[in-house]
Parts: sequence; structure tokens; C-alpha cells
Amino acid sequence: MLALSSVTRYFLYGEPTDMRFGINSLAGLVRNRLGFDPMSGDVFLFLGKRSNQIRLLQWDRDGFAMYVKKLERGTFERPRLSGSAITSSQLTLLLQGVKLESVSYRKRYDPLQRG
Repeated sequence: MLALSSVTRYFLYGEPTDMRFGINSLAGLVRNRLGFDPMSGDVFLFLGKRSNQIRLLQWDRDGFAMYVKKLERGTFERPRLSGSAITSSQLTLLLQGVKLESVSYRKRYDPLQRG
């Protein structure tokens, strides 16, 4: 079962993906194109060419799990990211159809940020 968590890392594959690809092909993209270990437990996102379908791939302790959402109407936003990392809150908004560019976040403590 997929549960979005701020502890889990999420990575978006930057190019449109053939939605006929199964688990092995997507795991190959993760390893060969993104340079990550697909069995790390991280969640990898793939958007279709028409942006109406998204696939999430995750290693789940004893095997791969693939989650698919295909929209009947509308499209998913292809977010502009620096790198391939996406946060769990961004993923939630993306799945709900919220434009990420229109979201404004209130200031919060970030131990990685100084000043």
C-alpha cells in the first residue's frame, strides 16, 4: 500500500515515459538513466507522454510495487524541478491536480538553511 511520507524520498523521471513499460523497464530507467538503485525503497515517478497517466515504482521489502493513476479528463502537471527530487507534499498536490507554481509555502524552520 502506498503511503506518502516526508521520510521517503521521491524522484521524478524528467522525460515523458511510454506507459506500456512495466516494472522491469521502469526499474531499468531508474538504474541506467537516473543512476539510482531501484531497490532502495525510494519512490520513482514516471509521467506519460500525454501527461494523463502517472506510474510510481517502489521496492517494498520483498518485491516491486507499481501504482498507476490514469485520468479520465485533464492532465498532470509536469513540474519544473532543479534535479529529479520532489517532496511528498509536492507529489500530493500533483496527484490532486493543483498547479505547483501557484502554491506558496509559509516560512518554516529548516535545519539545513542558515540565517
